[in-house]
Amino acid sequence: MKAFQSLCRRLSRSPGSPAEPAPSAAFSASSCSWGRKKTVNPYGNVDQGKYSDLVQSVLSSRARAQTPESLFEEDALLYGPVSKGKPPERGGEAGAPQNWFPLFSPERGLSPHAASDPAIPLKIPLQRTVIPSVTRILQQTMTSEQLFYLERWKQRMILELGEDGFAEYTSRKRFHKALESILSPQGNLKESDENLLESGYIESVQHILKDVSGVRAVESAVHHETLKYVGLLDCVAEYQGKLCVIDWKTSEKPKPFIRNTFDNPLQVVAYVGAINHDANYSFQVQCGLIVVAYKDGSPAHPHFMDAELCSQYWAKWLLRLEEYTKKEKKQNSQKPD
Repeated sequence: MKAFQSLCRRLSRSPGSPAEPAPSAAFSASSCSWGRKKTVNPYGNVDQGKYSDLVQSVLSSRARAQTPESLFEEDALLYGPVSKGKPPERGGEAGAPQNWFPLFSPERGLSPHAASDPAIPLKIPLQRTVIPSVTRILQQTMTSEQLFYLERWKQRMILELGEDGFAEYTSRKRFHKALESILSPQGNLKESDENLLESGYIESVQHILKDVSGVRAVESAVHHETLKYVGLLDCVAEYQGKLCVIDWKTSEKPKPFIRNTFDNPLQVVAYVGAINHDANYSFQVQCGLIVVAYKDGSPAHPHFMDAELCSQYWAKWLLRLEEYTKKEKKQNSQKPD
């Protein structure tokens, strides 16, 4: 027995033995250290220098909030730089419609003093029909980003003006009626429209109206028989001596550049193309004009579109028209018989 205890004391003094001696009263084979498997650190081969910044950021995450920039830095450290792929192409090459149709009619002259009498502006009513309107085509082919911003703007305006006020604002009927009275041969505002002067819209366009003459049409319908769309234009008149389709717009904020008018240039060139191929009109139009009037009476911004610029927007309009036609065909094919 003494020899056995002496053996245990020797083992307890060896380098691989536990720091504290095992109790002699309850000795068992399981208490001996040579029966245990040595634990291997799984992070022993990790490059500590490379990942020191990451470890430090993780350990200090309680002290500071993560930001998008710090998250991107960590991702770049772990996975490397982002590999940007080529974005998917959208329905063919931009500016190249599959079915080209000319904006101008070779059969009509370019003289602004063609057969129609400027003393009697045309005012053709828009007939209810299954043919899509220019407005509908543009609305149905908006991008998701355009729809998002349009809906956000609509909700903000309803919050400020209320449902009824927003409906009146978007219709712009009174503003157009007042302009129609001013541009008529009599050239006088009706009493019911005189309060528009207080709103500032008419005051805003006064410097534009001085350069408008030779009115050919007001609030008149157009129909492109070949491309199958209709619309109701605001005005066709000479602006600084050039015959234009004029589109009157109102805005709560300044729009000094034509890019600020979103799809309005497409709307104008759609009317230009329809007039030039509509049998109800004997003249041809080559230019467009977008006038943005302001409620506070500040000078309106005129955006003139010459023949070259109209041709550029015409190609974009044809693309939107083709996109609308494809969508309609797809929807019709999915309808049950």
